[in-house]
Amino acid sequence: MKNDWITAIGMMSGTSLDGVDAALIETDGVEVRRLGQSVFVPYTPELRDRMRGCFGNRSATNSEHVVADDLTRVHIDAVDMLLGKAGLSPGDIGVIGFHGQTVFHEPASGLTRQIGTPDMLAEKTGIPVVADFRLADVAAGGEGAPLAPVYHAALIKSAGVEAPVAVLNIGGVSNVTWIGADDALLAFDCGPGNARIDDWMLRHTRNPVDLNGATAASGRGDLMVEVSFLEDPYFDRTPPKSLDREDMASLLDGLVIEAKLNVADGAATLANCTVAAIVAGVNHLPVAPKSWFVCGGGRHNDYVMAQLGARLGVPVRSVDELDWDGDALEAECFGYLAVRHLRNLPLSFPGTTGVPQPCCGGKLYIQKKAA
Repeated sequence: MKNDWITAIGMMSGTSLDGVDAALIETDGVEVRRLGQSVFVPYTPELRDRMRGCFGNRSATNSEHVVADDLTRVHIDAVDMLLGKAGLSPGDIGVIGFHGQTVFHEPASGLTRQIGTPDMLAEKTGIPVVADFRLADVAAGGEGAPLAPVYHAALIKSAGVEAPVAVLNIGGVSNVTWIGADDALLAFDCGPGNARIDDWMLRHTRNPVDLNGATAASGRGDLMVEVSFLEDPYFDRTPPKSLDREDMASLLDGLVIEAKLNVADGAATLANCTVAAIVAGVNHLPVAPKSWFVCGGGRHNDYVMAQLGARLGVPVRSVDELDWDGDALEAECFGYLAVRHLRNLPLSFPGTTGVPQPCCGGKLYIQKKAA
């Protein structure tokens, strides 16, 4: 298997709801060669609003099926764009890893739902698709998230970074992968990432992002909101553990409204809560990391990055300094996981999702042959 490499496309639509990332990798399911080719296709505001309307649905609705097809069409466009950029044809690609859009995640109830139409993606691209990555883990008693740790570990090993090290993803939710000197893995969702900040900015400025953290940097965080936020029992739970995008939304909204904060102070307070949740997670790590590498959209928030460095007291750097693409990393991950599915290799582990034993996952969708 060592030399049995597959060129894969990984695709991710994250909880930030900004759009679709698609990236190329080559892997045998263990080692990985990043090809450095990726694209991003944004969602229209109209589709974003319709997707947001699906959040919290424990079961599918008729309108949700239409949304699933529409977001899949954006993924099809992303595949076409990526192939054109790389000068490749569908026949050059062994598999697509399709995550879909998470709309409900409640593993304690045995439920995790990602919408999308993988059979449509396979049919329209002519490329086999692996999807439904989280279902087997949740069915086996795991949290279903995060799934990126096995990919983070593969990249860290090739980068030669001294352990223990943490790879932190700040998307809509923030999650950390701790990698020990003996390749031990521990991972969990820390708390809200960009989601609460983005929603605050959209509500007050109609712009769904605090660009570079400039608004937060111009404000003053409310310490009492942060202290009250950290009283949530989630932070005392022993990992592995995971969150839905909307978890803690009502808590934080209520605290910020009660504090009567202006736009800048609210942005600073919510950013501080994101940072505080990550710092609180250090208490659950076997050994404090010597360094942190940050991926996801949150690494572009200069205010959050500065606060992390100040509070953690060790180097906090963007994964781009390792010559990784921090915007495409999650997409690459699902290309990697798709190949691991084809090789019958586990995607999740007791230390990453709490599943009782290493768990394979995903489902293969193949283009239907004409009669």
